[in-house]
Amino acid sequence: MSEESGTSGTPGTSGTPGTPAVPGAPDAPGAGGSGTAPGPQPEPIRFFGTTWVAHDGGYGARRAGLAAGSLLAAAAGCFVLRFAYEGLTIADVGSFVSLLVVVMFAICSAIAFRRTWEGFTKRHDPASQASMRGLLTIGFVGTLLAYFFRSLTEAPGESLHRKEYEEAREQYAKRTQRRTGNPSRKKRKR
Repeated sequence: MSEESGTSGTPGTSGTPGTPAVPGAPDAPGAGGSGTAPGPQPEPIRFFGTTWVAHDGGYGARRAGLAAGSLLAAAAGCFVLRFAYEGLTIADVGSFVSLLVVVMFAICSAIAFRRTWEGFTKRHDPASQASMRGLLTIGFVGTLLAYFFRSLTEAPGESLHRKEYEEAREQYAKRTQRRTGNPSRKKRKR
């Protein structure tokens, strides 16, 4: 989750084209003007942006499109793998190698499915994710199927992002609640 710091790195957000946003300006993010609300901002999800927060902006159509697209891509991937298997058969590499290739793709797809499915509910360590990149690439069909099945119920990763967003908003509310009032006016205990 990201919290607004009051500054923007993009030019043109303070009303005058080509000038950076000024903290506290009416159009500055988090200033209560036409910008975004202060506090943590929702993290965008691939293919959904931030429509997962209020389920607006074509959220349902995006979910249906992702489900159909991932299923079609998985079917196309299986079709390509079938051609690869037929190429091995034509090359007459032997039944052991053909069986080994089929088992390798099946195991990699199962691991990719499980890893992707778990990634929708918890964050993986970036180092372990990088080390699994090759295996996930080989098992791309499993990844696509995980996206298909998850998009039938929610945006892939929505529950994780929603939990993190709500926790960040609660922490922000607690921090701002503690900061209310002028600390210089408080009486000191002696």
